[in-house]
Amino acid sequence: MKISIIIPCFNEEKTIGQVIEKVLNFNDFEKEIIIVDDCSTDNSLEIIKKYSIDKKIKFFEHKVNLGKGATIKTAISNCTGDIIIIQDSDLEYDPKNYKNLLKPFIEAEADVVYGSRFLGGEYVRIHFFWHYLANKILTFLCNVMTNLNMTDMETGYKLFKNNVVKNINIKEKSFGFEPEITVKLAKRKVAFYEVPISYKGRSYEEGKKIRLKDAFVAVYCIFKYRFFD
Repeated sequence: MKISIIIPCFNEEKTIGQVIEKVLNFNDFEKEIIIVDDCSTDNSLEIIKKYSIDKKIKFFEHKVNLGKGATIKTAISNCTGDIIIIQDSDLEYDPKNYKNLLKPFIEAEADVVYGSRFLGGEYVRIHFFWHYLANKILTFLCNVMTNLNMTDMETGYKLFKNNVVKNINIKEKSFGFEPEITVKLAKRKVAFYEVPISYKGRSYEEGKKIRLKDAFVAVYCIFKYRFFD
């Protein structure tokens, strides 16, 4: 089984090198790493280029900032692995979770696996009550619209069989990607699984990018892709 690990990046000079190192050190399966820089204005691009000489790494660059969804769309179109893993570049999600995240594909014929921060991973950093509440509300609303019973729709760890996600037209350029892909996959009746993960969330001072307005965009996307797309 070959794994494609997608790393979208925008202004993550403090962590992108560490993330790449951790991903390179995951050797349980054959892998390729697809890094897409979304027009970073810090030193992220220079750091990525230093690693891009590795034959396992494919590197792509957006000349204008388009958003996380757009970087993932670019990456997926260039994936050749059997399983695709989305790996954020900010170290909130540690690649040491991969082994457990991949189990449902090997043992249970999963099509899609989400890593849940609310199922009891090894550790979870505690802060931002309102983010927690917003996440729970969005997950509940998404469950109502899709008839799923997931616990963490907004998780950064989303894994897909290549043939399940490759032909989905991703339209959302920013964080609306999360509900869009979830609703579209649910409508196709694919086999979803969840796995507990560890999570080290960041504060805004540490570089966290998602904002309250993104929660309203997510609500819009849940209804849009459930009923109108």
